[in-house]
Amino acid sequence: MAISRRNFLKASLASAVAAQGLTLFPADKVFASDTQVIHHATHYGPFKAIVKNGKLIGVQPISEVDDFPTEMLTKGVLSRTYDDTRVMYPMVRKSFYEDPLGDHKPHLRGKEPFVRVDWSTAIALAAYAIAKTIQEHGNEAVFSSSYGGWSHAGLMRPQTLQGRFFNLIGGQSSCSGDYSAGASEVILPHIIGDLEVYSPQTAWEVIEQNTEVFIFVGCDPFKTNRIEFTVADHQMHQHWLEFAKKGIKFISINPQKTHSDIQLGSEMINIRPGTDTALFSAMSYHLYATKQHDQAYIDKYTTGFDKYLAYLDGTEDGVKKTPEWAATITGVPAEQIVRLAETMVKKRTQIAAGWALQRADHGEMIHWSIINFAAIAGKIGKPGVGCGFSWHYGCGGMPQSGKRMPIGLSQGRNPVTKTVPVVLISEMLNNPGKAFSRDGTPKTFPDTKLIYNSGNNLMSHQQNTNELIKALEKVDTIICQDPWWCASSRYADIVFPSTTTLERNDMSSGGTYSNNKIYAMKQVIEPVGESLDDYEIFSRLAFLFGVYDEYTGGKTMMEHLRHSYENSDGTDDFDTFWKNGITFLQTPEAADAYVRHADFYADPKKHPLHTPSGKIELYSSTIASFDIADCPPVPKWLPPFEWLGNAKEGQVQVLSPHPWMRLHSQMANADINSYESVDGRQIVMINKDDAKKRGVKDGDVVEVYNERGTTLCGAKISADCMPGVIYIHEGAWLQLDDKGRCNSGSINMLTSSQPCSGLSQATSANTCLAYFKKCTDVESANKAYEPPKVVPSTNSVDIWSLQLGKRLKAVGGGKKQTQSKGEELFYGSCTLCHAAPHPADYTIGQWEGITKSMFPKAGLSAADQKLVLEFLEKNAKK
Repeated sequence: MAISRRNFLKASLASAVAAQGLTLFPADKVFASDTQVIHHATHYGPFKAIVKNGKLIGVQPISEVDDFPTEMLTKGVLSRTYDDTRVMYPMVRKSFYEDPLGDHKPHLRGKEPFVRVDWSTAIALAAYAIAKTIQEHGNEAVFSSSYGGWSHAGLMRPQTLQGRFFNLIGGQSSCSGDYSAGASEVILPHIIGDLEVYSPQTAWEVIEQNTEVFIFVGCDPFKTNRIEFTVADHQMHQHWLEFAKKGIKFISINPQKTHSDIQLGSEMINIRPGTDTALFSAMSYHLYATKQHDQAYIDKYTTGFDKYLAYLDGTEDGVKKTPEWAATITGVPAEQIVRLAETMVKKRTQIAAGWALQRADHGEMIHWSIINFAAIAGKIGKPGVGCGFSWHYGCGGMPQSGKRMPIGLSQGRNPVTKTVPVVLISEMLNNPGKAFSRDGTPKTFPDTKLIYNSGNNLMSHQQNTNELIKALEKVDTIICQDPWWCASSRYADIVFPSTTTLERNDMSSGGTYSNNKIYAMKQVIEPVGESLDDYEIFSRLAFLFGVYDEYTGGKTMMEHLRHSYENSDGTDDFDTFWKNGITFLQTPEAADAYVRHADFYADPKKHPLHTPSGKIELYSSTIASFDIADCPPVPKWLPPFEWLGNAKEGQVQVLSPHPWMRLHSQMANADINSYESVDGRQIVMINKDDAKKRGVKDGDVVEVYNERGTTLCGAKISADCMPGVIYIHEGAWLQLDDKGRCNSGSINMLTSSQPCSGLSQATSANTCLAYFKKCTDVESANKAYEPPKVVPSTNSVDIWSLQLGKRLKAVGGGKKQTQSKGEELFYGSCTLCHAAPHPADYTIGQWEGITKSMFPKAGLSAADQKLVLEFLEKNAKK
C-alpha cells in the first residue's frame, strides 16, 4: 500500500525531515500489527520502510544482509526524497515555452526560469522536438547522454527504457565506454583477454589462507564498496578487517592516506599522482637486473618480453628504467622502490589497483604495467597472489553464486551505429562530422540536434564544464528526465519529473558479483507532485509514435517484474518473494576456492586467454598495428600534459576521488552532504603546509582556479594529504555566480576534456593542475541546492501549430524489430554496468574473454550463454 502524500505533508514535510521526525529503528525492533513494514532496496543497501496510519514514520536496516548500513541509506534516501530540489511538475524553460517553433535562446539555459505545464503539453513538446529532429536530420541527430544506469538499483533503469523506446523508432546516437574505467576496459582485452576492471576477484577465503602482503594502488575499498551497481550489502568489510587481524600486511601506494588505510593500518608510500607506471616499470627492471624475475613463467605464460625488456633496459631509448630513474619521477626514494619490489616477489602478494589511476593522461599504461610486473614476478593465476582491478567495486572477493538473476526489459538493437566516447561529448557538439577513432576503429561524430538525458547528470559527469555549457548552445533541444533539479535539469529545455524508487515498484539483486539475493523494491509512497515513473513516461511517448504495443509487450510493470523473477533462479514463487521482500540463492562451496585466472595458470594450452597469442601480452602487436602516437605497444611512462613535474610556481595537482556520503552527484541534495561540505560548499582537502603558505585556514572559502575555470570550496586541512596535491570530491552540483565561478565546489570546472589517448578516448580527469587561494569576494551562499525560479505562463502552447500528427506519421512506427533470444539476453543482461555496448565494440575472441566475467554477473544459464555468444559472433568486430 502506498502512503498518502497529502496526509504525510500535513505538518510540513520538509520541517519534519529537518527536525529528524523520521526514526531510525533498530534492526531487531518488532512492530505491532497496526504498523506496516515495506521492503525496499537501493544502491546503498536494503531496508524496511516503517509505515503507521498511512504515514512514513522511519526506516529499519536489514542487519542479516547488511553488516554496515550507511547513513546514505538510513538518512540520505529519505532526506532527498522530499527535498526542495524535487521537480514537482513537468517544466519547460521560459524561452522554449514562449517560442517552441522558433528561437529557443539556448544561451539562456541555466539562467532563466521555467514554466509549469501539464503532462499533455510536456509530452507533446518533447514528441514534437524528437519527431522534427528525426524528420529533418535523421535519427543520428538524437543523442543519448543517458549512459550510466546508476540512477537507481532496479531493473527498470531509465537509460534502458530510453534505449528501448528510441530503438523502436529508428534509434539514437549513443555513448561508448564510461568515465569509471574507460581506458582499461579498452586496452585490457588486448593484454589479458578480459575487461578485468569489471571482473570478479579471487575469493576472500583464498586470500585469507594464502596472502601475506596486500598492496593497495590508488584503491580505497572501504569507501567505494559502500555502494554497488545493484544493492550493496557490505559483506566484504568484515573480511578486510579479518585479513588485518590475521596479520596480512597492507601497503598503500597513494598520495593520500585513505579510510581503508586507517582501518587496516597500511604502510604508506606517497607517490606523485600520475606516475605509477614509472614505479612499476622500475620494479620490473629491478627484478630482471637482479635476476629475481621468473623466466620460466615468462616463457610459458607471456609473449613479447623481449620487446618490453628493450624499453626497460634502455635498448630502445638509452634510458634504463632503474629505481633511481623512477625516484626522480615518482618522488618515492629508490631504496623504497627496491624494497617494495623485493617484498612483492618474495612474499605472497596480492595487488589491488583502483580505477582512479587510469583516469589520467596515458591511462592505458598503468594497469598494463601492473600486469606486466605481476607476470614478470610469476604471480598471475596463483592462489592469493597476482593483481586485480575490482577489489574496490561490487564487493570484489565475494564468492559467486552463478545463479540466474532477474533481468529487465531489453533495449533491442540500436539501428544507429554512431557512438561517441563519453569524454568527447563537447568535442562532438563543436565538431559534427569530424573523424576520430576508438580502439583502432575509424568513426565520425554525429551532428547532434537533440539530447535526451534520463537518470544521468551530464553536467556533473562531463569534464571542463565551461566548454560543455558553450557547446550545448549548438543543440536545438535538451530533454531531461529526473526527480531533481540537478544541473542537468537546470540546463534543459523540457524537464520531466520522474519518480524515485520509493514511489514505484521494481526489483534488484545483491551483490554485483555474489548474486546471492533478489530484492523486492516495493512502492512505499505515492509519487511526489506529478512525478511519473520512467516506464510510464516512455510508454506515453511510445503511444504517440505508434510503438506502444511493442514497447510494453502487452504487460504492466508488475507483469514484467513477475516475468523477470520467474525466469530467474529465485527459490520462492513470485508471490511469496514479493510478500517477504527478499529471497536467498545458495552459493556453491566451490566458489570459495575461486582464483582469478587459475585455469589459465593450470593449463595455458587448454585454457588460453582470449588474446591473439592466448597468453599475457607484455607487448601487443595489435596495439602496434593501430600506430597511435600516444599509446605505445608496451606500457611506458609518458609524462602527462599536466603533472607536478611541469607545474608552475604555486600550482598543485587536483585529484577528484569519490565522496564518502554520495554516489557521484546523488545525495548532494541530502542532509548528509554536510559531511562533504563547509557552509554548503564541497570541501577541498589541503595539506597543512600548502594551506599555511597561502594563508588558508580550516573552514575558509577557497578559490581554486586554472585556465579552464574556477570553483569555490570549503577548506579542510588534513595531515593525510601529500604536499602539492589537493582533493575535491566529484559530484557537487553546479551553481555559477556572476563571475562565472562555481559557487558549489564542482570539480569539473577545473578538469580537462582532453582524452587520455587516441586508443580509448577515455577521461583524463585526474590530470589537472590548478592554483588556490583564500576567497575574499564570495557573492552569496551556495544556491545549487535551491530550485530554479518558476514563473506563470502568459499564454498556452498552441499544440496544433506543432503539426504533431504529420510529423509523427512521418517518423513513428514501421520500424519494428525482431530480436533473437541471444540478442534479447545480451541487451537485457550484459550491459557491463554502463551503456549497453555495441556487439561491434569487440572481436568475438575478445567477447569470449569478456563474457567469462560478464556471464556470472548476469547470471545466465549455460544454454543462455550459448545463445548470447552466437549473437555476438554474428555481429562482433571483424
